[in-house]
Amino acid sequence: MNPLELVAYVRGSTASWLPSARLPSFRGSSEGLGQRNESSSGSTFVGNEAMATLREMVLMPRDLAPVVPTVRAGEDVVVLVHGFMASAGVFRPLRAKLEREAKAQVATFTHAPGAGVKRIAQQLADVVQRIPTGARVHVVGHSLGGIVARWFVQELGGHARVAQTISLASPFGGAHFARRIPVFVGADLHESSNVLARVRARAHAFAVRHTSIVAGDDRMVVGADNAVFPNGDVVVLPGRGHNALLFDEEAARIVIERVKRAV
Repeated sequence: MNPLELVAYVRGSTASWLPSARLPSFRGSSEGLGQRNESSSGSTFVGNEAMATLREMVLMPRDLAPVVPTVRAGEDVVVLVHGFMASAGVFRPLRAKLEREAKAQVATFTHAPGAGVKRIAQQLADVVQRIPTGARVHVVGHSLGGIVARWFVQELGGHARVAQTISLASPFGGAHFARRIPVFVGADLHESSNVLARVRARAHAFAVRHTSIVAGDDRMVVGADNAVFPNGDVVVLPGRGHNALLFDEEAARIVIERVKRAV
């Protein structure tokens, strides 16, 4: 995908898979669900999203090899799972904050562009297997990475190791751009994907809590309810775009708070 597409305006209708009667409790602006946030300036949004995309491109050559820290029982380990056409390097700012403010160890890995959810989830499983069983494991995923986190928990036995999952702008209801990629990851992320349908259907199968952090002005995952996992807490951050969420101070604060709360 051309990186400039990440800041393009994507028009689309709200998915209907998440009945309003079953929405979880909300913190932040719940009015943003099901529609684009119209309060933010278009030029400001494009500028912020373009800057975030440039930051991603600068960071992408970094952290290509897996990073698994040496930890002891009782310590917190946050495993970061990046999105499509990125690398673990894009998490460097969030990683630094987690290490400094949450006193957590951080594990990362980079998956190949275009790899499907099941393949990446197996890579995640391999990383978690290298973490001592006495450690508390938190999995945080951006975009595609949030889907991978829940597939690992619900389909690969990750529920036995993971304390919680957190998604940042993850397309649980599908993403329109995936229609342009009919194979591999595209087949997993479009609105009628069997993978997404199974993730949603088994959302209550295991007691691994989840927090959906939603970009209220996301032009990649259109319709805020498409970025909501149908179980757990939801935080909507108005005026944020898809990639900007990676570097957003409030999003980082929420992730850090949730990791610290799990102690």
